[in-house]
Amino acid sequence: MGSLSRRRLVAGLVSCAVLAGCGTADGTGSGSTAPGGRTSVKLQLQWFVQAQFAGYIAAVDRGFYQEQGLEVEIVEGGVDIVPQTVLAQGQADFAVAWVPKALASREQGAGITDIGQIFARSGTYQVSFADRGIRTPADLKGRKVGNWGFGNEFELFAGMTKAGLDPGKDVTLVQQQFDMQALLRGDIDAAQAMSYNEYAQLLEAKDPKTGQLYRPEAFTVLDWNTIGTAMLQDAVWANSERLAKDGAYQETAVKFLTGTIKGWAYCRDNPQVCRDLVVARGAKLGASHQLWQTNEVNKLIWPAPKGVGLIDETAWKATVDLALTTRNQDGQTVLTKQPDPAAYTNEYVQRALDALRGSGVDVTGAGFQPATVTLNEGGA
Repeated sequence: MGSLSRRRLVAGLVSCAVLAGCGTADGTGSGSTAPGGRTSVKLQLQWFVQAQFAGYIAAVDRGFYQEQGLEVEIVEGGVDIVPQTVLAQGQADFAVAWVPKALASREQGAGITDIGQIFARSGTYQVSFADRGIRTPADLKGRKVGNWGFGNEFELFAGMTKAGLDPGKDVTLVQQQFDMQALLRGDIDAAQAMSYNEYAQLLEAKDPKTGQLYRPEAFTVLDWNTIGTAMLQDAVWANSERLAKDGAYQETAVKFLTGTIKGWAYCRDNPQVCRDLVVARGAKLGASHQLWQTNEVNKLIWPAPKGVGLIDETAWKATVDLALTTRNQDGQTVLTKQPDPAAYTNEYVQRALDALRGSGVDVTGAGFQPATVTLNEGGA
C-alpha cells in the first residue's frame, strides 16, 4: 500500500469504536478472575488468525496458560485494528505488534513496553518476477513498487535509502492490497510479501505458461535481513503504567510469557499439530499454507541462543537507528527522537526463561531444523 502520511501511519490514535473486537470499555483483563480461579487475560493480535500466531494458539489449546493460572482470550486483528492502541487504551492486557510501528505509537503517547521479542528476524520480502531483473534495491529505480503502507513499508524505504534512492522521486509507489494479485497480473514490478504468507501465495499460484504451480526460481527476493535493513517485528507489548504500578500485572506478565514461550517451543517441535490448531481456529488459507507458515515463522524464532523473547540490544538499536534516519516519500522519519529506556525490558521474559529452563523446556532450539513443506494450489 502506498505510504500514507506519518501522522496516519504511526499515531495509532484510533477510536475503539472502529476496532472490531477491541474489548470491553472497562478494560476487563488481568484484574478479573475466570472460572477455576484463573486470572483472565486478553491478548490482541495484529492480524487475522494464522500460523503467525501459532504459539499463542497452542498455549491456549494445550493448557500452557492454564498451567500458569491464566485464562487467555485471543482477540483477532485486522486491517483497521492497531493492536498497540487497543493495549494503550486498556482494552487488552497484552498485544502483538511490530517494533517500529509500536515505537511510533509510543512516541505519540501510547504507554506500551516491549516485554518479549518473539521474532528475532524479519519476515518481510520484496518479490519480483525474475525476468524483471530486480536483484538489489538499486534495481527498483524507475519501477512500480508495491507496498501495504500502515508501517509495513519501513524496511523497504530503508533498503531504498541505503541504495541511494529517494522513495519520493526514484520509484513509483503503488498501493498494494494484502495479496499478490497485482504482481501476478503485471501491474507492479515488485510486491511486498511476508516470507510466511504472501510469498507462499505466489508458489500456490499456477504459471499460465506451464499450467503448473510457480517454482521459486520464477522470482527474485529482496530479503531485508540479508540487505541489512531488517527491523524487529512480532513482540509482546504490555501496558507501561500497569507494569510500573501493579504488582499483580507484573506477575501476570511473567506467567503470560512463560506460557507463550512454551507454546512456541511446542510449535517448533510439533509443526503439523500447530498447523491443525490454527486451521481449526478458522484460518482463511488452508492446511498446506498454514504448515508452510508455521515452518517459516519457526525460522524467524529459532534458534534463539539466549532464549526466545530476550530483546537483543544490537537488534533493538539497529531498528531504532533505521526508524530515526529512514525517510518516506514525504521526507518524514518513523521516529523523531530516541525512545526512552522504558520502551523495552528483559526483566519479565528473563524470569519466564529461568522458570522454563528449570522445568526442562528447551528455550533456545539449538538443534532446530526446518520441516520440508509441499504447497498445494490455493494453499489447500
